[in-house]
Amino acid sequence: MANVIAIDGPSGAGKSSVSRIVGQRLGYLHVDSGALYRIITWQCLENGVNTDSPEEIGAFAEKVDIECRPENGAIAYYVGGEAPGNRIRTPEINAHASKVAREKPVRDRITAILRGMTRYGNLVIEGRDITTAVFPDSPARFYLTASAEARARRRQKEEVEKGIANQSAEAVKASLLARDAIDSTRKYAPLKKADGAIEIDSSDLTLDEVVETVMRALPKEWTAA
Repeated sequence: MANVIAIDGPSGAGKSSVSRIVGQRLGYLHVDSGALYRIITWQCLENGVNTDSPEEIGAFAEKVDIECRPENGAIAYYVGGEAPGNRIRTPEINAHASKVAREKPVRDRITAILRGMTRYGNLVIEGRDITTAVFPDSPARFYLTASAEARARRRQKEEVEKGIANQSAEAVKASLLARDAIDSTRKYAPLKKADGAIEIDSSDLTLDEVVETVMRALPKEWTAA
């Protein structure tokens, strides 16, 4: 049975950076579960699906052709044989992703995809319901959080560096808080700290400090050389 490190938390808390480094340290595949929801959202918008219609979203979600491939220490995604790239990281996708992700058919499909990834080996998976719904029995579950201000600064910096957008910090913060509200109150698999998960507030911690906190909390046999 594959080992699974599960890391949940809101956008901008540092889940991606921490997960990538932990994966590199241990030789585990890094899995960005949020990218799967963004892919469904991107395809909804590309195909004229009304993201205010649960019926349309649910019917369309099963039709999206998503292929998963282990590549360079991570699970890479392809849609119709093509990598989405930064097309799934735009403010427009951000504005619609939570509406798409709250629908049960979407969550059920992506949960099944994520659970199936254990066939590739040991994983470190980041998301919003990995510790509560996808792998609730993992002995390595973490909830990574940070202040809204810290998260907004990080996300704005990321968007500018990638050339995705050039929003103000306040605009990014407003977007993050709006998504937090939807994600934490949705009916199916809401964003929340799982019972027994280790909470890490990264607001005033360096990336290395967060990584070390995670590494120290893992089962000893997982980190043995």
